[in-house]
Amino acid sequence: MTTPPTVDVHAHVLLPEIEAMVDGLPGLAEARALDARRNGPAALAVNGPMVRERFPKLTDVTARLAAMDAQGVDVQLVSPSPSHYHYWADEESADKVFRLANEATAAHCSPAPDRLRGLGLVPLQHPQLTAPALDHALECGLLGVEISSHAPGRELSDPDYEAFWSRAEETGAVVFLHPFGCTLDERLDQWYLSNSVGQPTENAVALSHLIFSGVLDRHPGLKIVVAHGGGYLPTHIGRADHAWEARSDAGSGCAHLPSSYLKRLWFDSLVHDPDVLRELVRVAGADRVLLGSDFPFDMGADDPLGALRAAHLPDADFHAVRGGNAAALLRIRKD
Repeated sequence: MTTPPTVDVHAHVLLPEIEAMVDGLPGLAEARALDARRNGPAALAVNGPMVRERFPKLTDVTARLAAMDAQGVDVQLVSPSPSHYHYWADEESADKVFRLANEATAAHCSPAPDRLRGLGLVPLQHPQLTAPALDHALECGLLGVEISSHAPGRELSDPDYEAFWSRAEETGAVVFLHPFGCTLDERLDQWYLSNSVGQPTENAVALSHLIFSGVLDRHPGLKIVVAHGGGYLPTHIGRADHAWEARSDAGSGCAHLPSSYLKRLWFDSLVHDPDVLRELVRVAGADRVLLGSDFPFDMGADDPLGALRAAHLPDADFHAVRGGNAAALLRIRKD
């Protein structure tokens, strides 16, 4: 029996050329001001030095591969930093952003194609561009795209995204759901609550829209990978099940118990708690959890395999999460 490679599905690349391209465009200053209000001054003071310290791992392939070797990771699924979403951009600018992101990510991965696989971006603020942007990512040799939990004025349940979901299902593309920003705004602007509370909240809200609206009923073949272990939803799915059974308004949009849809999704292992990881494996299934580190950011796991070992999963489940599930999903073989 061949041992599967160790695969980290949650790793990022920083693309300075995108920031250079959008610099000075109408809407950028307003978007940065909103981000500042949501995070608060203390978080912004920490973020800059943190990113600068990790800049080589975020941009240099040699530094990335050396870090992967130190972690014992064979393959990374590399996605653009969520700071590159720029969902404020107009249609013309958004077209340039996704094309540059797709091409630059592919270029970053190209020196080590056996170890680095990539994801691109789609402009959720312009639903009519999402399917073409997905096609462009695939044409660049990427495995799919990364999206946030929402776009301004639009949830993932928006009917205007149906063409995108259909195309993702048809092509077998991976869709990596990774929130950026939280709509609770200034309520979370201290103590880095914008991330520690905001990210798992956004994950839970986005997944709930996909489940309760029937998106996963209409597109059962979607390959959606959810960052941060799906946030709060998997460990609190019982409340969603109760609402679906107790209230006609909650149960009108999806055909089955909400908890059943967890087994149609994939989740990364980045939950920062071995008990929570074991619960995620229980409710989603050992075949639906993938190793994830949020490489190389400070809210990630410097030792993702160590975090996985701490959950004391059965040996078969450990190796499935370590890489077997991702190898099957991404069609990766270890030579």
